[in-house]
Amino acid sequence: MPTLTRRDLIALLLAAPAAAYALSDDSGDWISLFDGKSLDGWKANEHEDTFKVADGQIVVNGDRAHLFYTGSVQNAIFKNFELSTDVMTRPGANSGIYFHTAYQPSGWPAAGFEVQVANTCVGSNGYVEQKKTGSLYGVRNVYKQLVNDNEWFRMNILVRGKQVQIRLNDMLVVDYVEPDSPFRADLNFQRILNHGTFALQGHDPASTSYFKNIRVRPLAENIAQISNERPEVDELYRDVLRLGTENYPLVDYHVHLKGGLTIEQAMANSRRLGINYGVAINCGLGFPVHSDGSVHEYLESMNGQPCYVALQGEGREWMTLTSPESIARFDYCFTDAMTFTDDTGKRMRIWIPEEIGIIPDKQAFMEMYVKRIVGVMREPIDIYANATYLPAQITAEYDALWTPERMRKVIDAAVANDIAIEINNRYKIPSAAFIKTAKAAGAKFSFGTNNADASLGRLEYPIQMVKQCGLVWQDIFVPKPAGQKPIQVKKWRTG
Repeated sequence: MPTLTRRDLIALLLAAPAAAYALSDDSGDWISLFDGKSLDGWKANEHEDTFKVADGQIVVNGDRAHLFYTGSVQNAIFKNFELSTDVMTRPGANSGIYFHTAYQPSGWPAAGFEVQVANTCVGSNGYVEQKKTGSLYGVRNVYKQLVNDNEWFRMNILVRGKQVQIRLNDMLVVDYVEPDSPFRADLNFQRILNHGTFALQGHDPASTSYFKNIRVRPLAENIAQISNERPEVDELYRDVLRLGTENYPLVDYHVHLKGGLTIEQAMANSRRLGINYGVAINCGLGFPVHSDGSVHEYLESMNGQPCYVALQGEGREWMTLTSPESIARFDYCFTDAMTFTDDTGKRMRIWIPEEIGIIPDKQAFMEMYVKRIVGVMREPIDIYANATYLPAQITAEYDALWTPERMRKVIDAAVANDIAIEINNRYKIPSAAFIKTAKAAGAKFSFGTNNADASLGRLEYPIQMVKQCGLVWQDIFVPKPAGQKPIQVKKWRTG
């Protein structure tokens, strides 16, 4: 059997399933940091009564406070390590685990990183925390809830050199490599890999969380990181960190596994860029999903992947092929108006020039097209994708053909039906004028690529539009919870 080179080994690790653990050849034994009986070796700041021990667990509930490890293991100084703990949250909990931090008498710890523990947190002022459990807070955020309240889950944090990996129940959700010159989006927090201790967060009296089986495995001082990546800190890299820190859910909701792109490659790319993905399967006549059985098969194949799983409706028949119950199993559902039947009964796919042919009357085509789009808005969807797309024959006249009146009809239909409008990275649509008009009307927006091959980009156009059009985090779509999805609550019809 040939000997594997380091490059071969790295390639295998990147291609491995998300549950695979990193190498730990140089690791020591697991050492407990919590005896299950007392807070010996731990020190609370601000409000000591926020932390109690009961039934072998640290119970965290009360006013803001942080519980720092100050015990004898490694003299409470850890650089490279693997930390493991069991965690449970109650609904609304907001907590966290800090590493590379240091004791301070009050306030949010400035040193080190926080790994988020929050599944369903909503603040008293209506602030909805988009950074979910498993996030490397403000650096690599997880926007999909991957674990449930009222259930124990295992969190694992691995630091090797300039690399941080976070796992939930063995699922790799964060794989961050720190650049040579780290960018800090919030100067109040250092968030730079160094060394330090651990801390548990008590956030507020409405938050209750539990920790047990807190163990650490110190790693060698000179252990190599797993990846040889050297991230480039350009303006887009900084934008991703800024927006993530400011609570924008940075999710590409329109990703397809095509052009050779595998789910493993997609997830590795997502973790590398700090952009979450929604992976969509197509549903329609002649498409991969066309029945309840094919829905089940696809969802089984995606089980355990740390991404949103979506359904894209193709043509106007898509919602007749599967049951509402099957559609509701997806995180969200979207479609576009790129396949329809015109007023003469001709079925066309408008991205194929040959099916459109010559457009003798552009204004009449646009009036018919807008009518079809408004009809699509009656379907049980979360997102209207490829918004304002025009056939190649008339793309050059976009600004003239998308008049304010036509834009308003589409926008009003989206708002009336509670449908988000996709800002598309591939086609660079809608225009800034459309987005500004839609924002003023109260529309929501999603980000999506609709990739034609394995290249997904970095949400360049949506991020540009966020800045140019003044979008705030509340303007950005997030999938609705079970019981509130359009297919479950919307009376829909076609037309």
